[in-house]
Amino acid sequence: MKRAILLLFRFYQVVISPIKPPTCRFYPTCSHYGIQAVSRFGALRGGYLTIKRILKCHPFHPGGIDHVPEEWAERNKKQNQD
Repeated sequence: MKRAILLLFRFYQVVISPIKPPTCRFYPTCSHYGIQAVSRFGALRGGYLTIKRILKCHPFHPGGIDHVPEEWAERNKKQNQD
């Protein structure tokens, strides 16, 4: 599953992206972000982070630098430490 998703991202970068004008408002681009997220966290968690990132891509969001987190942030992690 992970490999198939990574191949889809590469297909987009090689075939589709060159025919479109550059319009990304984030660094790294969403396709690079997706590759990093899926490589680091797997298909489900990386896919979730990528979808969350793509949903931020609209004219009312300022964009900017948005790197893939180093670790998976769990909501319960904070609660258990208190």
